Amino acid sequence: MDKEKVFKTIDEYIDSLDEPHQNMMTALRRAIRVAAPDAVEAISYNMPAFKVNGRILVYFAAHTGHIGFYPANAEAIRMFSEEFGSLNTSKGTIRFQLDKKIPVALVKKIVKYRADQNRLKSVKK
Repeated sequence: MDKEKVFKTIDEYIDSLDEPHQNMMTALRRAIRVAAPDAVEAISYNMPAFKVNGRILVYFAAHTGHIGFYPANAEAIRMFSEEFGSLNTSKGTIRFQLDKKIPVALVKKIVKYRADQNRLKSVKK
């Protein structure tokens, strides 16, 4: 990936990647779209992102040895931590290693949880 390039679309971002990053990013994007069909694609902080009701739902990005998945909420990571198994995580990040498949079912659960959070915040306004 060209670190100097400013991306305008998720397609542009994914197209700039080599394999296996492209396939993994495409699988992650597809899982997010299935879990939150009303989400809008965006680029934020030069990373692919999805928004619901104008609020960031999740970010994701390609890194040298992994794909970073950022639920934009530490509570979402705590909520599903028992399902992470051998996944490497931190307070705000889940790292998917390049030699393993994206855990699609887990991604969908997290995305649905985050979408519900965003919708509730919009209703409370």
